Amino acid sequence: MKQVRDLPRNGDKIGRVDTNGTLGEGEKTMDELTRIRAPELPDKLEWFNTDQALTLRGQRGKVVLLDFWSYCCINCMHVLPDLRYLENKYPETLTVIGIHSPKFENERIGTQLQKAINRHHIRHPVASDPTFQLWRAYGIKAWPSVIFIDPEGYVVGVLRGEGRRRQLDDLISKHLDEAEEKGVLKYSSTPVSLKPEADSMLSFPGKVLATRNNLYISDSGRNRILETYHDGKIRRVFGSGTGGMLDGCESAAMFDNPQGMVMVGDFLYVADTGNHAIRRIHLKTGEVMTLAGTGKQGRYVADSFREPMDAALNSPWDLSYYESNLYIAMAGQHQIWRMNLNHLAIERYAGSGSEDIVDGPLDTASFAQPSGLAIHEECLYVVDAETSAIREIHRNRNVVNTLVGKGLFDFGDRSGVGREARLQHPLGISADSERNTLWIADTYNSKIKRIDMQTKEVSTFKFAFKLNEPGGLSLYRNKLFIANTNEHQIVVLDLQSRMAEVVNVRE
Repeated sequence: MKQVRDLPRNGDKIGRVDTNGTLGEGEKTMDELTRIRAPELPDKLEWFNTDQALTLRGQRGKVVLLDFWSYCCINCMHVLPDLRYLENKYPETLTVIGIHSPKFENERIGTQLQKAINRHHIRHPVASDPTFQLWRAYGIKAWPSVIFIDPEGYVVGVLRGEGRRRQLDDLISKHLDEAEEKGVLKYSSTPVSLKPEADSMLSFPGKVLATRNNLYISDSGRNRILETYHDGKIRRVFGSGTGGMLDGCESAAMFDNPQGMVMVGDFLYVADTGNHAIRRIHLKTGEVMTLAGTGKQGRYVADSFREPMDAALNSPWDLSYYESNLYIAMAGQHQIWRMNLNHLAIERYAGSGSEDIVDGPLDTASFAQPSGLAIHEECLYVVDAETSAIREIHRNRNVVNTLVGKGLFDFGDRSGVGREARLQHPLGISADSERNTLWIADTYNSKIKRIDMQTKEVSTFKFAFKLNEPGGLSLYRNKLFIANTNEHQIVVLDLQSRMAEVVNVRE
């Protein structure tokens, strides 16, 4: 759960519902207080997934959930499957409305928000609240927060953080029963009008891996891994295209929003983000196997497991490999984990679990949604998305340092040396030994940045091609392959000529 700084907060008396289904300490039930009518939605909101502006008055007779979210936030992403479950269970008596309150400047742009809605498969109406008008009206203090409104239009409480499916389900059932007894329950479908992406071979590819002969593409929006030649000709497809968790051969297997990959010998390891699992593809046989994860999200702070299949992981987003160890960017836990491929034990490697930017020893250092990894010599480099930072782990000294970045709310688009520079929610990184350079996918600036590993100077690498939220990078010789996520493309950039072109991914 991400706290927000420097935003005015009103002194509302809306109750806070705790994880056990009761109100927070020192708060009273709504029967003991004057019931609070839910503040109406402003007239001038920009709406998505619907052709008409919604009002709370128009939803009377149904339970309404207002989901205050930001599309960058991993905790907000974790809430979406719960909301989808509830929408399917109560199709005519529940209305879910996403209230998008952006953290980053890029998230204020309507076209980018529409892309995020499609990328996350959101099927309920979403209103953009870039000035935080509704945020203030409801006294929200953190992402994610869900406001619960009963069928008579009164606020029951606010549920902060993730993992609230059962609690929300119980509350919805209770208030629907009460509304039926009072004779105020109404049945109606929520007006939804989707704007899907244009047909393309790829759907929101998150990461790419270039090897001597092949490209491996996380076709994240279609829940599959593609093996292609460098020119884009598809050789094999791993995953059926339907989200799920199933081992099997090639397209008989199932993934859910796969992201980072790394090759070790004859095996391709995959961060299967939506399944909270690490998968392995035997490239000689095409067999897909689960190595770690139960398929359910876990929230461990400091654990180790001799049986990785018993470890409930938390949104692994990228992978790197060095000396028998698989390093895992555990975005949902704000940590780096490590899996020994000889003994198959898995453990926390670095990070306290708190979402922050704190340097120091591995156990006490803090990360914020690590989403990209790269190994260079004795250092593991980490892209910390939510602090717009690049972190450096000295493996021999077991210490974490910050190369670029300052805090959770310090971001921008600025060249400079080390911490003078600013990025905006970067997601990808690739190490370049020949040029002594780190290549960065500066995702929300839609740029490629270059960090000189000797001088620590950060600069924009200019070339004549427009990117749109690139999520992953992979270097092979003089070619930098870019997962141009929001344009459903893989782009290849020649670092010598600075010429870029789209890889023609085709069957």
